[in-house]
Amino acid sequence: MEEFLSLQSLQKPDIENYLTDIRQAIKENRFSLARRPKNKALTQDFILSEQDELDIIASLTADDFSDAVKNEHPGYEHETLFIFGTSVSLLERFGENERIVNLYIKFNKLEDMFVFIISFHEQEFPMHYYFT
Repeated sequence: MEEFLSLQSLQKPDIENYLTDIRQAIKENRFSLARRPKNKALTQDFILSEQDELDIIASLTADDFSDAVKNEHPGYEHETLFIFGTSVSLLERFGENERIVNLYIKFNKLEDMFVFIISFHEQEFPMHYYFT
């Protein structure tokens, strides 16, 4: 099982490798995109398909990395969740305006290389980026 990683031990190549694994899992259809209320709200407020979401994920870089946190769900404390943020231009669903939207994206990559995209929604708070 993947052990919780210390944030202090992470280097930029570690995050680049992590994102390569995420992209590969998506390419192989070994992922699940959670449809939690916050995630659904993004697609209700903006014109955004699942493919658009996957394209945004594919465009993430190590500079978008914000944090690695321990999974707090009982029984899963050994897992590490990785948090990224990025800004994208999206078209409002009700209206004609495009707007820059700051996104919060959280992944759980399992040992078997299956990826849960836990969060994909607007940022609720300003994010700090680890390498910038």
